[in-house]
Amino acid sequence: MKSHRALLALAISAGLLALAGCGKSTDESADSGATDTAVAPADAAKKESADAFVARVNTTIEDMTPELTSAAWLGATYINEDSQRVESAANERWLTRNNEFIAQAKAYDTEGLGADTARALHLLKTSSSMPAPRDPGKLKELTEIASRMGATYGSGKWCVGEDCKDIGQVSEILADTGGSSYEEMRAAWEGWHDIAVPMRQDYQRFVELTNEGAREMGFDNTGDVWRAGYDMPAADFQAEADRLWGQVQPLYEQLQCYTRSKLEEKFGEQGSINGMIPAHLTGNLWQQDWGNLWPLLQPYDGVGNLDVNGALRKQREDILQDLVSKAGGMRNLTADKQVELERQADLEIATRMTRLAEGFYTGLGMPALPDSFYEKSQLVQPRDRDVVCHASAWPMDTDGSDVRIKMCIKPTEEELTTIYHELGHIYYYLAYQDQAPIFQGGAHDGFHEAIGDTIVLSMTPQYLASIGLVDQPAASEEAVINNQMRMALAKVAFMPFGLLIDRWRWGVFDGSITPDNYNSAWWELKAKYQGVAPAGEPRGEDFFDPGAKYHVPGNTPYTRYFLSHVLQFQFYKSLCDASGHEGPLYTCNFADNPEAGKRYWAMMQHGSSQPWQQTLKELTGGEQMDASAVLEYFQPLQSWLQEQNQGKTCGWEAAKS
Repeated sequence: MKSHRALLALAISAGLLALAGCGKSTDESADSGATDTAVAPADAAKKESADAFVARVNTTIEDMTPELTSAAWLGATYINEDSQRVESAANERWLTRNNEFIAQAKAYDTEGLGADTARALHLLKTSSSMPAPRDPGKLKELTEIASRMGATYGSGKWCVGEDCKDIGQVSEILADTGGSSYEEMRAAWEGWHDIAVPMRQDYQRFVELTNEGAREMGFDNTGDVWRAGYDMPAADFQAEADRLWGQVQPLYEQLQCYTRSKLEEKFGEQGSINGMIPAHLTGNLWQQDWGNLWPLLQPYDGVGNLDVNGALRKQREDILQDLVSKAGGMRNLTADKQVELERQADLEIATRMTRLAEGFYTGLGMPALPDSFYEKSQLVQPRDRDVVCHASAWPMDTDGSDVRIKMCIKPTEEELTTIYHELGHIYYYLAYQDQAPIFQGGAHDGFHEAIGDTIVLSMTPQYLASIGLVDQPAASEEAVINNQMRMALAKVAFMPFGLLIDRWRWGVFDGSITPDNYNSAWWELKAKYQGVAPAGEPRGEDFFDPGAKYHVPGNTPYTRYFLSHVLQFQFYKSLCDASGHEGPLYTCNFADNPEAGKRYWAMMQHGSSQPWQQTLKELTGGEQMDASAVLEYFQPLQSWLQEQNQGKTCGWEAAKS
């Protein structure tokens, strides 16, 4: 899944640093600081003006960020006890400091304050997605649990005897929907989900501890903290998400119906379960991107060459052959030298793919990435250690001088679009680097996820042809439908998944989903929103399938990704209008258009310094998130799907507990 490591200002403490803690034991800290929770913040607020307090917070963030991000980088790229210990100490210091900041921020009356100061206090009070208890012993326990879950995920492997496969290798089995058998894909899917089982008890305690921290902050539970960060009442925000899903749900249901029918044609009665898609058959571990089903779902075979995967693989093989030739040919190579050249080829194609993405942004008038980006980023998976391969973007400081991405890039279309997405985060960081540290974040977190994906929408067949990855596209209705399907398998297929993860966690946090129903509730939501079910026997409570998705043990709020899939189409439409585009929305490619780049950069520069509604209005003219641009973009495909599904029984029977 495309995601970023939001190590930004106040989000530093947000549970995205999956760290271990070291400090006082619970017994040692039982009485320490007991009076701080009530008296100290009010006293501090009387002695320090709100303006001075905010200035001190900004200075602290600026000073602490390099150490925190470096510790987190080590923890993600060198997974071992030592890096966890280093990470732990840094994170515990920040969590303790952030708790103090939140408590003091709540003590100020914002009436009469300047707009920037009032805004900063609001952001402080809603800053932490991992609200930590004030008790030092419980805080230590929380960071230890976060560390264990993160390390368990990062080092997770599916083993059959001594044959162990990491997440990348498991994903390759699932992605090979034409070569892997039904049972091979099922075994790989189930094997990866087994890695989450040890997290179950830890996650239950994690919820208890963060809920305690949330209550100490004045919220009912952790989910309320998350929803409070959207410049609207928490209940209104949940209703807003439901409204947006209602707009796109009919389109998704048509796509699910068509996909299920094709799977039934291939696998017979194993191709569906009560109208739902078997979880291991979408080509993706979490059923969030169906692009690997392209060979099965391609509407018009051979119309337009959209085989980006094949083009990238060929480039990689050409690189390797050139390296081998320069080394004197294969006969002259030792086994070790062959491996070395393979690694060089992997790094070279990964770098080329990243340069392509950078070129889109610089073509809009945005700055080139600093040289250190290519020197310090992790672009391929190391051979000598465990790392977290989940793609993420990293601002290592608050002045934009050190930005990085962490990926294990493979030459595939999905990985290419992920790079364009991750660089969206990087360029957002660079755009708002002149804001005060406390405002160095997205207008809301969905904005951060939407920046790069808006660029991905502009990766039309014409654009892909311009960078040599596909043939010059044919102008025909069949070619349009093929391209729309290619995009829908990534964008539309994702939307219900983007909604359900936090629907599950909000229920866990508020107690409506109890620990003895963790897994059953997960599959009820998967059925309700995605029309997806596990093959075979129901996945009982001896499993912890939510933990098989990085963002659950990593404690990354997920509704941001759903919102981004709405916002990116709004942004895209506005940038297409700015570029002077005429014609159907789906044909717009604003690459190299300076006016679109100027408008986009201006929006990004605001960071989180003002309510998101104001920032949205400056780009789109409206203050409300709206999925109508999604429907406008996919109108040809929706009509085509409705024709294909005529006479079929669409919809599915979602079991109720």
